[in-house]
Amino acid sequence: MLNAGDRAPDFSLESDQGGKVSLSDLRGKTVVLYFYPKDDTPGCTREAQAFSAAMSAFAEAGAVVLGVSRDSVERHRKFRDKYDLAVTLLSDPDLAAHNAYGAYGEKSMYGKKVMGTIRSTFVIGPDGVIKHVFGSVKVDGHADAVLALVRGAGAPAPAAKGSAKSSAKTPSKPAAKPR
Repeated sequence: MLNAGDRAPDFSLESDQGGKVSLSDLRGKTVVLYFYPKDDTPGCTREAQAFSAAMSAFAEAGAVVLGVSRDSVERHRKFRDKYDLAVTLLSDPDLAAHNAYGAYGEKSMYGKKVMGTIRSTFVIGPDGVIKHVFGSVKVDGHADAVLALVRGAGAPAPAAKGSAKSSAKTPSKPAAKPR
């Protein structure tokens, strides 16, 4: 997985809004890029709804929020319409962006090792450099933690770790490489 301080790899992915979205086209803006496993599943739905609910606050903070999964654009559109989502959803069926960001690999699911999307979020600065990495994200409270970071409040307080509202493992230093 990439770390804070790394240059964010460019990508060009099909969007649920039509056309392609490229990171290079967003230079000058803060980009919140979150990877999630699958449309219309409980955790992914809650995450997309939370980011959607905060879209105006992200926009006020000068940030663009992009959700990425392997799902097709058509599946993204159905997901978006079913839940009235405001976040832009990008399709990465060949895992190019997932692999470039280290968001695909071995993970533990119900006690078994499986290959899949590692739920993670990258906050990319206007200069194209990764400012913060949220690795192995826990959904509940995550969008709020990302918004606080984007607004300049810094990383969520360490006391929040382990609480029911904990959003993710939020390192005060760059994220460690996955084990």
